[in-house]
Amino acid sequence: MNVLGIETTCDETAAAIVTVEEDGRGAIRSNEVLSQIAEHAAYGGVVPEIAARAHVEVLDRLIARALDNAGMRLADLDGIAVAAGPGLIGGVLVGLVTGKTLALVARKPLVAVNHLEAHALTARLTDGLAFPYLLLLASGGHTQLVAVKGVGEYVRLGGTIDDAIGEAFDKVAKLLGLAYPGGPEVERAAESGNPERFALPRPMLGRREPNFSLSGLKTALRIEAERIAPLTNQDVADLCASFQAAVVDVVVDRVRVALRDFGAVAGHPTALVAAGGVAANGALRRALAHQAGEAGLPLVAPPLPLCGDNGAMIAWAGIERLRLGLTDDITAPARPRWPFAQAKDLAKDAAQPQITAG
Repeated sequence: MNVLGIETTCDETAAAIVTVEEDGRGAIRSNEVLSQIAEHAAYGGVVPEIAARAHVEVLDRLIARALDNAGMRLADLDGIAVAAGPGLIGGVLVGLVTGKTLALVARKPLVAVNHLEAHALTARLTDGLAFPYLLLLASGGHTQLVAVKGVGEYVRLGGTIDDAIGEAFDKVAKLLGLAYPGGPEVERAAESGNPERFALPRPMLGRREPNFSLSGLKTALRIEAERIAPLTNQDVADLCASFQAAVVDVVVDRVRVALRDFGAVAGHPTALVAAGGVAANGALRRALAHQAGEAGLPLVAPPLPLCGDNGAMIAWAGIERLRLGLTDDITAPARPRWPFAQAKDLAKDAAQPQITAG
């Protein structure tokens, strides 16, 4: 099975070809990603209109390159998977309309993929991981702890009540005058900083529900920065190190609570999985690996090129759904918001109905 994956939900334009091998595992034949960092850097964040126009300008050529590098033509495909949300609606429409057009012209099955589900299933592409597993999905727009029970079967154990982790990193970077995108810049500055210099709070630490809150931590850092202004390079490094250490402590604690709750909804997990752009953070990976080891589980995290948005994860999610006979038609909508997991009320004996990602 050969599937084309198209991703345009934010500021990466991506197209990839993924193939299912004879043993049932996936193989990435091509994975083309074009970032828009340069276009948005001057604004300190993604401008939706600029993002959509940039997708329009390059998507056709990127798909052609993905096919060429995989040594395939449209006729060789068994399906076309495209991210239909959640995301910036202009960009989502660009990818979805393109995917629908190709599916109609080539007479191939269409799969409208939930972008978050694609992140959730990436560990099965890279590591052949069996269900069920605990997922930490952490990106610029999302922070969730999810029990992944099967394709289309997701139970949200916890999430953020305000900022996503990646969003908090980006806002801290902007506050401290670091370049865009902020997450990697904060991590880089933290390497030469003292994580114990500033006593920043650990929001939600020890709470019964595995939820997150980052807005108070971000505010505490701003207060410290204003107190010692003007900032030296070492001040910035120490603030970044202190902030990152606080985030890592919170994540480890929240994951510990989610692991405790996991059995009530999905049995014994096969692994702890980290996915999304924030999963590329080295300090967080090391802490999660230690936490997983204490729980007797492996930590599974995608290679760094697959942490951010990419077409390979969309293609793989399409394959997972195609193998179950799940396809979409030309009426599939673009969705700026599209929850992929149903919240679980652990206080109730009966499980709440779950919703699928498609």
